[in-house]
Amino acid sequence: MEIEECLFTKEHEWVSIDGDVVTIGISEYAAGELGDIVFIELPEVGKKVKQMDPVGTIEAVKTVAELFSPVTGEIIEINEEVMDNPEIVNKDPYKEGWFMKIKMDNSSELDVLFSYEEYNDFLGEE
Repeated sequence: MEIEECLFTKEHEWVSIDGDVVTIGISEYAAGELGDIVFIELPEVGKKVKQMDPVGTIEAVKTVAELFSPVTGEIIEINEEVMDNPEIVNKDPYKEGWFMKIKMDNSSELDVLFSYEEYNDFLGEE
């Protein structure tokens, strides 16, 4: 996966697309803003989610943040490794630090997400 090929949400989730399956994580910017991540709560495999539903919690030393689903669909896989070792997200948010995979119901929902360039512009405005 190349980070330049990912899409991003305003809430700093990244989305990598493989057919009708998306892999989701948080951006390097978000991981840096959160600081040292100490606990991650993710939903069960098989759970149905709607676009922008809260689907998990990321606890860091200084704050707690919600994780949102960028698409509507069914959770088909979660990354157990980040739940056991949440610090992976701080070290490698785009490869080892992914959170879950969702089988999308409607790929047109991706149209509202930022491209890599648009996301970087968005960060410049924050």
